[in-house]
Amino acid sequence: MTKSRWGRGSWVNSFPSCFRYANCTPSKLFHIVAFLLYSFSSSEPKYPTVVPFPDFDPDKDAARIETAIKTKGVDEQTIVDILTKRSYPQRREIAFAYEKRVKKDMISALKGALSGSLESVILGLMKSTAQFDATEIRASMKGLGTDEETLIEMVCSRSNDELMEIKKVYKELFKKDLAKDVAGDTSGNFAKLLLALVETKRDEPSSVVDYEKIDQDARALYEAGVKRKGTDVATWISIMSERSVPHLQKVFERYKSYSPYDMKESIRKEVKGDLEKSFLTLVECFENKQLYFASRLSDAMKSKGAKEKVVTRIMVSRCEVDLMKIRSEFKKQTGKSLYQTIAEHTKGDYQRALLSLCGGDD
Repeated sequence: MTKSRWGRGSWVNSFPSCFRYANCTPSKLFHIVAFLLYSFSSSEPKYPTVVPFPDFDPDKDAARIETAIKTKGVDEQTIVDILTKRSYPQRREIAFAYEKRVKKDMISALKGALSGSLESVILGLMKSTAQFDATEIRASMKGLGTDEETLIEMVCSRSNDELMEIKKVYKELFKKDLAKDVAGDTSGNFAKLLLALVETKRDEPSSVVDYEKIDQDARALYEAGVKRKGTDVATWISIMSERSVPHLQKVFERYKSYSPYDMKESIRKEVKGDLEKSFLTLVECFENKQLYFASRLSDAMKSKGAKEKVVTRIMVSRCEVDLMKIRSEFKKQTGKSLYQTIAEHTKGDYQRALLSLCGGDD
C-alpha cells in the first residue's frame, strides 16, 4: 500500500472521521465540502468545528428562535442548538430573517432573554471572528486599568492576516485606531512590542530557506540578550515582529547552537512582567499555536470551576478557525479530551453551548 504523501498526524487526521471513509450520506458530503471550503478559504488552512449547516433554512431557524425567546422562562436549549451549529454567515442570515419576521433586532432580543456566561457565548457568536477579537481587545483596554492578560493573548496569538482584519474592523466598530488605543493604554517596551505586532510588518512565508539570514537572526537574538549585560529589547522586537513564522521556527532551532538556553528560557532570564509574557506567547504560538490555546484552556479549567471568560473567548474565537486542532493538542497534552474537561468544569446551558462548539469527543 502506498503511504499517503501527507503522512500520519497531518491535517487529514484533523478531519471528521466521515472524511476518510466512503459511506458518506448527502448530509455528510455537504459537511465535507463545507469543511474544505472553510479550511482553505484563507492563506492559512483552517480546522473548524463549526461549519455551514446542511439543509439550512434561515426562516425556520428564525421562527424557532422567536418561539424560544417568547417561551415563559426562555427555551435556552433551542437557542443553543441552533446558533452553535450554524456558521457565522448563516447566523447573520437568521438574524436578518428574524428582523424581517418580528420587526425587532435579534441580537437585542437575545440580550434581553439570556444572561451570564451563556449570553457571552451567544452574543459572541453573533459577531464575525474579527469583530469578536476586536471587541475583546477593546474591552481589555476600556475603563480603569488594562486587562493585560487578554490583550497579550489577543495580539500575540493572531496571525498577520488576522491582525490586519482586526485593525480594519476595530476602526469600523469603534471609530478609533487600534495602534493609538494600544499606545495610550500600555507603556515602555511592552507597548513597543504590541505596536510592532499591530503594524503587521511580518514577512510572508517564502519557499526559499535563507540559511544565512536564519544564522544572522539567531546570533543577533543571542547577542542582544544572553551574551550581554542587559537586553537589547529593540532587536528582539524587530526580529520577532517582522520575520515570517517558518523562518522564526528555524531561527529558534539555530539559536540553541549559540546559547546555552533555548529561546523561552532566555526570555525568562532576560525580561520580566508583561514583556516576558508577551515574548513567551509569541514563541509558543510560533512553535505551535494550537498547543498554546490548548494550554490556555487547560489552565482555565484546572480548579473546580472554570475561568469562564478565558474559556468563552477561546471557544468562540477559534471554533471557526482551528478548534479541531486545538482539541487534538489538548488530548495529547492532558490525556483527556477537551469535551470531557468542559463537561466536568461547567454546567447548565453554558456547558451545552461549549460542548456543541467543541463539536464532539475525542
